[in-house]
Amino acid sequence: MQAIWMLAASFFFAAMSACIKFAAPHFDLMELVGYRGAIGIVFMAVLARARGVPLQTQVPTMHLWRNVIGVAAMVAWFYAIANLPLATAITLESMSSVWIAVFMVAGTVLMRRAGTLQGQGPLLTAVIVGFVGVILVLGPTLGGDELFAGLIGLSGGMMAALAYMEIAALGRVGEPDTRTVFYYSIGCLLAGLAWIAIFGGHTLLQPAALWLIPMGVLGGMGQLCMTRAFTHGATIVVANLQYSGIIFGAILGFVFFGDRIPTIGWLGIALIAASGMFATALRTRAAAPSQTHKEHAPCIPTSSRSIS
Repeated sequence: MQAIWMLAASFFFAAMSACIKFAAPHFDLMELVGYRGAIGIVFMAVLARARGVPLQTQVPTMHLWRNVIGVAAMVAWFYAIANLPLATAITLESMSSVWIAVFMVAGTVLMRRAGTLQGQGPLLTAVIVGFVGVILVLGPTLGGDELFAGLIGLSGGMMAALAYMEIAALGRVGEPDTRTVFYYSIGCLLAGLAWIAIFGGHTLLQPAALWLIPMGVLGGMGQLCMTRAFTHGATIVVANLQYSGIIFGAILGFVFFGDRIPTIGWLGIALIAASGMFATALRTRAAAPSQTHKEHAPCIPTSSRSIS
């Protein structure tokens, strides 16, 4: 069942990305984030009521931190979607798995205080392969303004990794997935409203506004599926199904936007996906001994998918 949740999340996020790409020329990115949050609030509130899930939380600080980094990651990802081929933008966001590996290696070095990477060779290899893939994707595939968008998308993947770790922590303290997504949607709405209050917004009386509804609904459905997969403990197979979003994005990008990615770009995408899968396998194996003591488990999810 978890595999279905992750596949569904990947498809919903890819479809949401297509809606964003259609709407981006007509709205500021922060406006899109706000509308995404507004629709998500309604969607999650109705779902929470149907499930009998109370929306009051006992851990508001955790939700606040998750929202700050999550909204920042969403803005970066939306910018990448608006300016890059869909498959490329989704791939850079999927670098979150590799970023989590970076955090693990760095944490190990800092904790040992000896600057040693002994025992971290396989994880370090996954990190190196992942960034080689980034070079291939950001090289021949991109140029000029697209290179800047690629770097923004890459930074979004790093922030998404932090958000995923917080989602895993929320799941361990017993927060229902519906409530987690509800508060995240509130954070998106507040960020969008703040932008509109300061810089103004675009009218909703235009045909492009019709893309906002499916964008919000698809995003809410994808967020719910992804959060459910996280909070119920994803297996290694399920975790790696996140990369199916790249395929969904490539198909939608080709059909609706005529996206073309050269062979070397696809090689980079393959390296990023392979390094992410390998890093996930290593994290899963490392976490296995602590599964019988979940209350002491580290805040490191075994999978990572879009926070958007």
